[in-house]
Amino acid sequence: MQVFISTLQGFAEKYMYWTPQKIRLTDVVEIFIITFLFYHVLVWIKGTRAWMLFKGIVVILLFILIAAMFQMNTILWLASRTVDVALMGLAVIFQPELRKALDQLGRKKFVTALFDFGIMQESGRFSDRTINELVKASFEMGKVKTGALIVVEQDIVLTEYERTGIELDSLLTSQLLINIFEKNTPLHDGAIIVRGDRVVAATCYLPLSDSMAISKELGTRHRAAIGISEVSDSLTIIVSEETGAVSVAKTGRIFRNLDQDGLREHLKVIQNAEREQSRLQLLQRRLKDAKKRRKNTD
Repeated sequence: MQVFISTLQGFAEKYMYWTPQKIRLTDVVEIFIITFLFYHVLVWIKGTRAWMLFKGIVVILLFILIAAMFQMNTILWLASRTVDVALMGLAVIFQPELRKALDQLGRKKFVTALFDFGIMQESGRFSDRTINELVKASFEMGKVKTGALIVVEQDIVLTEYERTGIELDSLLTSQLLINIFEKNTPLHDGAIIVRGDRVVAATCYLPLSDSMAISKELGTRHRAAIGISEVSDSLTIIVSEETGAVSVAKTGRIFRNLDQDGLREHLKVIQNAEREQSRLQLLQRRLKDAKKRRKNTD
């Protein structure tokens, strides 16, 4: 840890008194290799439970870097006494993920992975047909009181929970959903995960919420739906086995007893979230351009 802190201090001093240097070809190659490795490490981390932890570690490292730049010795001393133990703890906690990553590294085809930066991947947003199929299946199951738990993935990848179930990778249809959750069938127990227009896994286990604000009349299925919404930005559709009522859980909240229009509205919101964000960014750019033109005319 002392070496790490001294390296940060040296970097800070070098950065503060940096002068332009001649860039060599080997420097460009080195930057490309580091970028390639760093990108694929981030892609792997984002598919595990280490993603949130990684963002916290980045914040802590930024604080240590600032402390090194301004010679805050007390903070540096505390960091030197705690980081070594924390790193050992992380290696133990995330041993399954590290083991799986090494296994994937051994199987990876590096020639194809070299140019795979996610350009050809689907956007992850679903179509209007998928919305209609979800609504149709939910209320068909509600009529006959068939319990269901359908997790619709958004920006946070649910690979960790996908691994707990059975891989499907099937086009989402109402008939498929009804058959999956039919009582006494092999796949009816647990949740399914929807990514884009496809069902990627079934019989998945979800974390249960420990919130005391949840009504006592709600069972394990509803508590699991709220639990996954607390640790991700997903939307979960719940069909009650007791009453047949259709509910939605997102951002740690549950919206109960929805009708078809209400469920469709919730799905439309997350379907168009990416589109609305791009529109907002475009509007902001136009406003900035208008202000610049106004200043120039003045």
